[in-house]
Amino acid sequence: MPTFGDIRCTMHRHGDDLLSAGLGLRGLAGLATPFAHPFSPTAAELRRRAIHSSWKGIADLDPLGGFGDVYGAVPDVPGREYTTFARLPHARSPHRVLVQVPDAFDRRKRVLVVAASSGSRGIYGAIALAGCWGLPKGFAVAYTDKGAGSGYVDPADGTGVALDGTRARTGDAVLEFEPEGLSVDDGIAVKHAHSGDHPEADWGRHVLDAARFGLAMLDRAMPEDAPFTAQNTIIIATGLSNGGGAVLLAAGDDTMGLLDAVVAVAPNVHVEGHGRPLYDYASEASVLLPAALAAPLFDEVPFARVAGLPLPAWALRGAALRAHGRLAAQSPVAQADEALAMLRAGGWQDDALRVAATSVSLDLWRTITVAYASAYLRRDAGRMPGGFAYRTQPLAGAALRATWWAEGSGVPPGAGIVLAGGTDLSLDPTLPGRLSLRDLWQDDTLRDAVRTTAAALPRDDLPILVVHGTHDGMIPLAFSAAPYVAWLRAAGRRPVFWQVPHAQHFDAFLAFPGFGERHLPLLPFGFAALDRAWQHLDLGRALPEDAAVRDARPRGAGRLTAGALALPG
Repeated sequence: MPTFGDIRCTMHRHGDDLLSAGLGLRGLAGLATPFAHPFSPTAAELRRRAIHSSWKGIADLDPLGGFGDVYGAVPDVPGREYTTFARLPHARSPHRVLVQVPDAFDRRKRVLVVAASSGSRGIYGAIALAGCWGLPKGFAVAYTDKGAGSGYVDPADGTGVALDGTRARTGDAVLEFEPEGLSVDDGIAVKHAHSGDHPEADWGRHVLDAARFGLAMLDRAMPEDAPFTAQNTIIIATGLSNGGGAVLLAAGDDTMGLLDAVVAVAPNVHVEGHGRPLYDYASEASVLLPAALAAPLFDEVPFARVAGLPLPAWALRGAALRAHGRLAAQSPVAQADEALAMLRAGGWQDDALRVAATSVSLDLWRTITVAYASAYLRRDAGRMPGGFAYRTQPLAGAALRATWWAEGSGVPPGAGIVLAGGTDLSLDPTLPGRLSLRDLWQDDTLRDAVRTTAAALPRDDLPILVVHGTHDGMIPLAFSAAPYVAWLRAAGRRPVFWQVPHAQHFDAFLAFPGFGERHLPLLPFGFAALDRAWQHLDLGRALPEDAAVRDARPRGAGRLTAGALALPG
């Protein structure tokens, strides 16, 4: 069982609230509110900025995207927050948990929504999904950062992040992450990559810890209605991306029957012997996909062409891979075709590959595999594989450092932190680091670590709904949700599986040129799945059919309409 540290309780009313920190939909869609004192923002200012950045990183708030009109809403939800650091018995570092209890909590329904952050984000990383759906209904919401988050430690001034989000020196406060023996030469330390705890193996336990903390905080908030238990409180777990994977891991770890339903959206999940784990296909895409982008398949793909022409970097990658003995073809055209054929042979589908081009342009594949390799190999900041390190830019001062907790993604670079190392002086300077990360997939220690992240079989009567976009280029459906669902069904389980046509992984990307016209947002389908899970639990309504989203279509050049979504009834 986990241990919980000191608990911080804050009230959020009168111009401040649980769902948007008082910003409302217009404020969330706009620019971040400046800090009154940039070098020393208050805890309230940091919380507002963290909520703002969490919304902007997940939801499509563009005027054409339909949020607040076709789906979703951001009403004022006053209430209380309880937060603490929780620690598993075997872990060196804590994970952050937070519970939001609305003043209008429905004491008759008694519902707790439990959510895990997407990616490696901080504690508010699931607010656009779980908070947006649950809080306006009068449900409490419990969050976990699942052992990741943006509590970055800077050895240059010996600071990390305290419970309230402000920066503090080691010894002056209990910090979110306190690595030992960190020197200035080691660079910035990040909990997901450098804690040594391999947090992904415990994602399911982190979700269950958040559920337990949520029940305890409901007891504290409403002692007259206590006790809140798994027997008298409905608990629905949900998450997106890594958060979706975390709640599916929790479903398998839930031997005590805490959870009443699980809704996973675009989950990063794998089962031993089924599909492909993230590190495998991400390290492959990091190496091969740039070369493949010169192929005609990508002629109409955003970010794959400039003025209708392939970028020179694509041909350079093909030539560099041939020089390293990774491709046999001699001409640029043949090298692109060979790289594309290798990706297809590995199970990549063309719809996913087209969207994955964006992740090449944003350097997401390298960023992800660097952090995950460090986590799997349990390396600290000074011993990252491939010679990589997270370092501050020369002009990154206290003002940028103060924003890290509120704006960081949990995996640098960003906000004055760069990813250094793994390069040479060639025309394709990042390839050596990428190849070293790809070759680590043959390392037995890394593979053993990945095996510990595989999902276990949930109990037979647990409703599980899985929602995934058919055009997901970051967590391809063919590698994750589809084999997971097939495995469940082969074991006699009855999951609901919505494969959403034209939906990709990042709703926030729909504001990019060429994206919104081609793709649909995934969040509204997550909300709809949560609605159906709740109706099943509350009203006994039958769970929906898999084919319920077959009529969805791209929005085109205009505003998103309800007809384009064709949401299940």
